[in-house]
Amino acid sequence: MSEEQSLKETKRAEKRTAEEAEQLEKEQVRKKASLAREQAIEKASKASKAKRSEKQAIEESGQLDREQMRKKAYLAKEQRIAEDQEARKRKAEKPTSRG
Repeated sequence: MSEEQSLKETKRAEKRTAEEAEQLEKEQVRKKASLAREQAIEKASKASKAKRSEKQAIEESGQLDREQMRKKAYLAKEQRIAEDQEARKRKAEKPTSRG
């Protein structure tokens, strides 16, 4: 092998090494960008999930309050009915004085 061929081979090897290093660097940059995207998506997803959970908790609390109000109104109505029936019963049992 001549010195000229040896020099060409060395240059080719250096070029190949430089290209490989450049490819490796590009790949690392791509991986970092991909990871950053994935992390941003995950962060946004967690934020959305937290917001949904908070909204659901508020809705459930409101629903519970409405249910309690309905229950109180129903019980009050039932109590009025029972009191009215009792009053009618007492009135019917009371002897009328006609003379």
